[in-house]
Amino acid sequence: MLPTGIHFSSYTGEAAILKTARAKLGVAALLLALLVLPLLSGPYMVGIGTQMFITLIAVYGLHVTVGMAGQINIAQSAFVGVGAFAAAKLSSLGLPFWAVLPLSAIITGLVSVLFALPAARVKGFYLALTTLAAQVLFPIVILGLPQDWLGGLVGLPVQPLSIAGYNIGSPKQFYYFTLVLTLLSSYAVFNLHRSRLGRAFKAVRDNDVAAEVMGIPVLRYKITAFFAGSLFAGIAGACTAWFLQFVTIESFTLFASVWYLGMLIVGGVHSPVGAILGVVFITLFQEGLHEVATMVMRGQSHAVGGAVFATTNIVLGACILLALIFEPRGLAHRWSVLRAAFQLWPFPRQ
Repeated sequence: MLPTGIHFSSYTGEAAILKTARAKLGVAALLLALLVLPLLSGPYMVGIGTQMFITLIAVYGLHVTVGMAGQINIAQSAFVGVGAFAAAKLSSLGLPFWAVLPLSAIITGLVSVLFALPAARVKGFYLALTTLAAQVLFPIVILGLPQDWLGGLVGLPVQPLSIAGYNIGSPKQFYYFTLVLTLLSSYAVFNLHRSRLGRAFKAVRDNDVAAEVMGIPVLRYKITAFFAGSLFAGIAGACTAWFLQFVTIESFTLFASVWYLGMLIVGGVHSPVGAILGVVFITLFQEGLHEVATMVMRGQSHAVGGAVFATTNIVLGACILLALIFEPRGLAHRWSVLRAAFQLWPFPRQ
């Protein structure tokens, strides 16, 4: 819904992501706030922002696979791990940044295709079990390979990120690096919805039989959805490797995959805005609970503080359940309702 008086004379204008000057001004203000955040805050907030950007890139990939194409994926953390180990190994071989990042994404995409092939015959619960197998096999394969390949149980050290001979070493520098990648990923995901590929994904999601009748090669687009979603996971994995400076299988668990999916559910599966809102809400809520627990522990109540830490995951899980019960379309739908009410004010809604 658009404010009164807004109209378009071309399809290009109507299909634009930011349709009004107010929307463009809001995005510009948000970008300005993200740019000045490291200058006005300490290392703690910079680290949270960096982690949030990396998580958002991974959830963007999950949005493409699950939200757009309707293919359930419970192995996004494993695919992020593939990207992280690929980046660590390629960096150790002396490859430059501009080669490591795309190669990590492509390797992750090719690995995901192996588990996307069963999507030709199964869907729903059975497809979820297939992707769950990918999550289970990830640590088994890493531990089964020779230790000098991917580090085995010990893990792999990661070479510091260097761009054109300039080392990205400080937290603020890496914050801006991940911010740029997040903006590029956001541009790609938002525009994917308007592309021929994105429309084909949605057709497969809504009714794969009808899509097949209309001439859409369903199998090819299902596999492409996994590949495209895993490209984002590979980029997030490479960023995770550079951020942690050391990668082990303990960083990419089934628990992390569930949280990726939970963030998407809370925010809204079918919209990129939902991915953004879900990541921001869950991350800030989690960090807020941790901060409360830390304050309690500083007050000499270590038992109570430890209890707060222990119940963090329970509270976050309750948020997902409440979202499914009371707002199954996620925070993105609630945001669209509030925006429409603001645009219609002071006139009543029909």
